[in-house]
Amino acid sequence: MDTNDILIKIRKIVRSVDIESKKIQKEYGVSIPQVLCLNFLHDSPNYQATQGEIRKFLNLNSSTVSGIINRLEKKGYLARLPKTGDKRVVNIALTSAGDTLLDRIPALLHEQLSEKLQNLEPSEFKKVEDSLDTLVTLLDIEKIEASPLFTMDISLENNEDEVLE
Repeated sequence: MDTNDILIKIRKIVRSVDIESKKIQKEYGVSIPQVLCLNFLHDSPNYQATQGEIRKFLNLNSSTVSGIINRLEKKGYLARLPKTGDKRVVNIALTSAGDTLLDRIPALLHEQLSEKLQNLEPSEFKKVEDSLDTLVTLLDIEKIEASPLFTMDISLENNEDEVLE
């Protein structure tokens, strides 16, 4: 039994996510979590959602989501709008610039993988799920928060400006 083969395969997955993240950042000026936020707004009714809805979708803490929203607003990709009838609630809305950006960005790895996973036979899907459950248990990482999406730069969101300058 050679564990190196398994470790190399895991490293390939991690590395491909990292490469994608850097490519999107360099070519489009946004992080993967920012793209995911814009995609969520694009798919939301009236292209709007509350910060809480975005936070729940991304499965990230409030301060990280605030940073994502602030950066996207600064770039003109989204706007804060007071909710009609209740000025205490603010909706986050996708702007036309944000929509245009989304049209330019290619399908992300997690979107490609999700589509391919959906096309697997149920028994094959179960094998993949069971294998990943085993890895999570072996690594003792069950309690780590994670979005259902591939991202490498979530930890950078709060310090993104410092890292990129």
